[in-house]
Amino acid sequence: MRPARTAGLTLLGLLPVAFLVVFFAWPVVAIVGRGFSAGGVDTVLGDPQTWRLTGFTLASAAASTVVAVVAGLPVAFLLARVRLPGVGLARTIVLVPFVLPTVVVGLAFRALWPDGGVLPLVLANAFFNVAVVARTVSGLWAHLDPRATEAARALGASPWRAFRTVTLPALAPAVASAAAVVFLFCATSFGVVLILGGGNFRTLETEIYLRTVDLLDLSGAAALSLLQFAAVVAALALGAVARRRRENAVRLRSAQVTARCPQGGQWYVVGAAVAVLGLLLIPIFALLVESVSTADGWSFAGYRALSGTGANGALQVTGWVAAQNSLAAATDATLLAMAIGVIASVVLVALRRSPGRLAHGMGETMDAALMLPLGVSAVTVGFGYLVTLDALPGDLRTSPMLVPLAQALVIIPLVVRMILPVLRAIDERLRQAAATLGASPARVWREIDLPLAARSLVAAAGFGFVVALGEFGATSFLARPDAPTLPVAVATLIGRPGELNNQMAYAGCALLMLVTVVAVVLIDRFGSVGEF
Repeated sequence: MRPARTAGLTLLGLLPVAFLVVFFAWPVVAIVGRGFSAGGVDTVLGDPQTWRLTGFTLASAAASTVVAVVAGLPVAFLLARVRLPGVGLARTIVLVPFVLPTVVVGLAFRALWPDGGVLPLVLANAFFNVAVVARTVSGLWAHLDPRATEAARALGASPWRAFRTVTLPALAPAVASAAAVVFLFCATSFGVVLILGGGNFRTLETEIYLRTVDLLDLSGAAALSLLQFAAVVAALALGAVARRRRENAVRLRSAQVTARCPQGGQWYVVGAAVAVLGLLLIPIFALLVESVSTADGWSFAGYRALSGTGANGALQVTGWVAAQNSLAAATDATLLAMAIGVIASVVLVALRRSPGRLAHGMGETMDAALMLPLGVSAVTVGFGYLVTLDALPGDLRTSPMLVPLAQALVIIPLVVRMILPVLRAIDERLRQAAATLGASPARVWREIDLPLAARSLVAAAGFGFVVALGEFGATSFLARPDAPTLPVAVATLIGRPGELNNQMAYAGCALLMLVTVVAVVLIDRFGSVGEF
């Protein structure tokens, strides 16, 4: 690699690294450091209650992961191997739950299980993540050569045995990669546990929130953050290994297998996939029904109430102002995340294509670091902002950009995961030919990479926008009472008495869901969603 290009790549790579250091590592280290300096961390780690809490977090996340994998595999088969009317609609339906705001999903499942509990909590987390399994596994399944399975069937293997001994081992890298990501999301779930768990069932994430916000127990929160961080690193390591194996498997089977009409026992798998899609729609319909249900019958009172502040002044602003705050914050967060995510993806691709183990090692380290914000408590990050960002010029703690910064931190990993595979798939020979003809690196990017990656860039922007729109963890901690986002306003309304407040909360959730569905339809119509 030429010295000038190396220097340029280094400077470019410093931008996402600097962002992570300032807006992630620094706040987290500051909070954990304060917890340790306060003392008592060893006491918390030695408390049996801490390990019961950790056990429940890991067990519930593992259960949700198993449910998501079992439910996602039939859908993956439908998306990868079946040619039937409606498969495109199925692709959209399965993606909607993944980007729904956690508050929306929590209220949707509470409409089905008003008393909450472990079962709805596990199912709600699985509901979120069926798309991760279906989209990730279908990407590899579509490239698998069916002749190996057909040979096993010809030798007398039953359909189940052929799947178990031939197809499933070939899909193992994708299944493991998806399961690691799902476990990561479930272990750090916040809004769903807060709504469905109540005071009876808590996870590490909600306990960190309780100790930080209500009890100001920084030492306890720091100890729990360390346990959560250890689980996250383990999940990320497993996911990275599985992702590399999946990428290698796709390269070995570069030809896309043509989908066809199901035959024989494959119809049972298609039926199972349709059943899963139907079950995914039940909480959504339950929420819509609840939003127009009152003690006196059907009513749109909750929707009309969005123009006010709720019963007894539950909110300091109207519901529509909260919606405007959400749109503004999500737009700013998406622009910031796209800038950082695209730069990081370009650097990661360049490091992967560079000769030498050092460049590859740097790329893998940077890739893993970009995923860390997904697994560290949003409360820890948010509280860290309040105790550190006053040291920066302008005191960002009072800036309108505080919430978008936290939201961007959450969606940057998703943007990278969507754009990176597309950039890596671009034929290097096209870029080399352009460079040979005298094109500068910037022109190569503009003329070769950008047109080929345009659909994924559009999809990543839309995907990031809807995720930021519904972000609740960090936003609930950072949003000011006079400038709440709609998810924060919904959570406030849930905690206030009165049927009108409850109807207003469900109406707000319905609006968030409508925006999400429209965005997902547009993403699937005009974009490509990469690994998801």
